[in-house]
Amino acid sequence: MEYVYAAMLLHSAETEIDDKAVTAVLKAAGVDADSARVKALVASLGGVDIAEAMATAAASPAAAAPVAAAAASEAPAEEETAEEEEEAGGFEGLGSLFG
Repeated sequence: MEYVYAAMLLHSAETEIDDKAVTAVLKAAGVDADSARVKALVASLGGVDIAEAMATAAASPAAAAPVAAAAASEAPAEEETAEEEEEAGGFEGLGSLFG
């Protein structure tokens, strides 16, 4: 999520959102920037009008899909799996309780 926040900060500062700028913001915040994730974020935001997406997202949660898709595309699948297991306390779901 910090990658998306870095992009939003750059947008707010009216600075071009590119690999170098996102990496600089992340490093300044003490985040060890993964260059593949930075490139994926920048590429996914290439065709998105961030100001318009933020304005419509405020009006309608369904309109936030382009921004949410960009955020989801920059997170590795293996990290999501680990987070889901932590949230579930290591269980496979409620079905595991009943055999």
